[in-house]
Amino acid sequence: MTNVQSRRRFLAGLSGVGAAALLPTPALAAEGPPETTSVRLPRDVGICVAPEYVVADLLRAEGFADVRHVPLAPGSYTPDGIAHGMLDFGLNFASVQVAGIDRGIAMKALAGVHVGCFELFVSDGIRGVADLAGKKVGISAVGGPDHLFLSVIAANVGIDPKAQIDWVTSGPVRPKELFIDGKIDAFLGFPPEPQELRARGIGRVVVNSAVDRPWSQYFCCMLAGSKDYVENHPVASKRVVRAILKAADLCASEPARAARVLVDGGFTPSYDYALQTLQELPYDKWREYDAEDTMRFYALRLHELGMIKTDPKRVLAEGTNWRFLDELKRELKT
Repeated sequence: MTNVQSRRRFLAGLSGVGAAALLPTPALAAEGPPETTSVRLPRDVGICVAPEYVVADLLRAEGFADVRHVPLAPGSYTPDGIAHGMLDFGLNFASVQVAGIDRGIAMKALAGVHVGCFELFVSDGIRGVADLAGKKVGISAVGGPDHLFLSVIAANVGIDPKAQIDWVTSGPVRPKELFIDGKIDAFLGFPPEPQELRARGIGRVVVNSAVDRPWSQYFCCMLAGSKDYVENHPVASKRVVRAILKAADLCASEPARAARVLVDGGFTPSYDYALQTLQELPYDKWREYDAEDTMRFYALRLHELGMIKTDPKRVLAEGTNWRFLDELKRELKT
């Protein structure tokens, strides 16, 4: 089935907030036309960022004629794509966005999109996070999202992640595969890895960020944009943010249809795992949770660990812009 057919089937079946999401909002006329009708988003960065994969028609309804999903190199994330001029916007983990700002990348965090997605899988004999001291913990790379999150998780229970954890970098092999083979004691899984391991009865979960505090109190993935794009194209930028937030609502209200778009669009091969992800993750909390509080939380934790050098106040002052989000919370009331 072609992408066009997939979109048509998705749109034809939308109801409630889904159909309403494609209708022009009163704010569009008042805003005037977007300064540009082109926008670039990443692809192949995990299915938890489903809103940016189902957003194409919502962006077209906002006036964008050229909507592109740009593949990133393995081990690259939204800040890297922005830094190299490949992306205009992208969803990524809050810790990754904070680290990007710390590296001096000209980007702005604009909104929180969903809560929870990572799960800490451990082998038999490990009862909780505190038992990770002295254990082999798999990560994709030092400084990668799993390393950042796991360091904060370990420090939260008094473990020194630099001295007390034996980090095992997996290179081209996913940490999940090392865990399945018994070569590591724990790893942080991102969708669809948790769904797959639960289906196969492998390992057990000691932290689920969708339900376990304090992780469930903060956004997992945040929307960020290129500073140049945001500052030079404010109307277009607001429309991108609006489309992404509407897409998050669609993932919450129409998970089965959104999952089908992910599969038909080539973003993931398994419909069942995609559907389970969309049903499990809270995509409808962007109005309720505090995006700035999330960025502050991770900036403080990473700064305490010496994993970023920038003062957290400076991270917020120079790397965030909540104006569009504040306006859209008023516009897109449920």
